[in-house]
Amino acid sequence: GSRLGCPMEGHKSIGIWLILSFQLTEGISDLIAALHKRETHVYLVSGGFRSIIVPVADILSIPRERIYANELIYDSHDQYMGFDENEPTSDSGSKIVGKAGVCGMLKKKYGYKNLVMIGDGATDLEAAPPADTFIGFGGNAIRTAVKDGADWFVTSFDDLHKSLQ
Repeated sequence: GSRLGCPMEGHKSIGIWLILSFQLTEGISDLIAALHKRETHVYLVSGGFRSIIVPVADILSIPRERIYANELIYDSHDQYMGFDENEPTSDSGSKIVGKAGVCGMLKKKYGYKNLVMIGDGATDLEAAPPADTFIGFGGNAIRTAVKDGADWFVTSFDDLHKSLQ
């Protein structure tokens, strides 16, 4: 429960928590809209939970089949039991699991020649390679390892949006 910052009493309480505390980082909606306009496939790859990522995808018009995140498991009484350890994002630390594993799978499955990972954490940085480029994002928090390891480092999604114009 501590990772989410909300009680794990059941998925209904998570939905309430999301409504109360959810806010997108400034500029992300415009960036994603510009990528959609260019017909760029956008994926949400997260070590977080699908139930939290789905509302973000819906707001950003990212198809749910382009979400890679952990699935929470509940019992028949709607009580939290754990998460699906078969999800590729349920682990990290190598190129075959986690965000790196998802990036490699997407390149293989769809033949992407230039897959770009944008992120603010160490597991995002781990994804390149197989991602061809890693753009570090420091708009919420600047992490030295991410900044130092990034091919390009930005502190605003507006910087990325402007580069598309």
